[in-house]
Amino acid sequence: MGVRLVVQGLFKNIIKTRKMGLKFKAGATIFFVIMIFGLLSFLTPHYHSYWYHFPQAHPPSLQSVDFIFGTTSNGRSVFWSLTNAIVNSLIIAVVTSMLACHIGLIIGILSGIKGGVIDKIMMFLTDSFIAIPGLPLTIMLAMILKPIINLFLLGVIISIISWPWSARMIRAITLSLREKDFVIFAKFSGMSTWKIIFSEIFPHILGFHATNIINTMLGAIGAEVGLAFLGLSIIEMDTLGTMIYWIQRYGAILQNMWWWVVPPIATLILLFLSLYLVSTGIQEFLNPRLRRVK
Repeated sequence: MGVRLVVQGLFKNIIKTRKMGLKFKAGATIFFVIMIFGLLSFLTPHYHSYWYHFPQAHPPSLQSVDFIFGTTSNGRSVFWSLTNAIVNSLIIAVVTSMLACHIGLIIGILSGIKGGVIDKIMMFLTDSFIAIPGLPLTIMLAMILKPIINLFLLGVIISIISWPWSARMIRAITLSLREKDFVIFAKFSGMSTWKIIFSEIFPHILGFHATNIINTMLGAIGAEVGLAFLGLSIIEMDTLGTMIYWIQRYGAILQNMWWWVVPPIATLILLFLSLYLVSTGIQEFLNPRLRRVK
């Protein structure tokens, strides 16, 4: 019963997206275009990862798809590197957001609705992770696990420092909802705790949860870029972060190889902008106070 109510709530919110404002539509359009470009990675030729397969530092040319964005100092196609980087960066972002946001969701709701000893234990655990400096912890874990690191594991590492803030915010919303009349009436009517969570609490948290997922994706992409810049990401695999790592490693800016620098930087900016606009658009749709007066 609870799962059916959640699915119905998700379906209704998807239907309502056609009523979203200009910010949401603009952000979704930019993100869709980036995704389409990233999906071209499935057409990537087998030789795209070979070093010195193409002429080194070749400027952009229309003679072939391989040369549309030129080549790098190690003779790789910037075009194919970028398409693969988009997909891999989004995989890391999705893994991080799914883990961090849903762990925070479960802990936040249970802590807020149960209270008492459960609330104290969960908040002690949450506050302990908040108190730990996130960047040093991420760097340390990335260094320890570097021999076996992959896209999923990198997402797990980043999610470790991301979930506590989500849990704190969800708990605050749940504590507020717990005192509402409809929740109190549900308790007096004999509804179980889980049914109250699914039918009375979760529908009101769903909008915030959606924006939290998007914001966590933003943070995950930024965190991966930071780790890659320090050489702690998956250097042998294309991501937006590792592309920037190789740019600074080979001094592309000093060599005036703008065709190598501009694509990943521009893609990062557009990706951040698109997710920000989508998040802002959802917030304005859910909160009438944020909507523009027409």
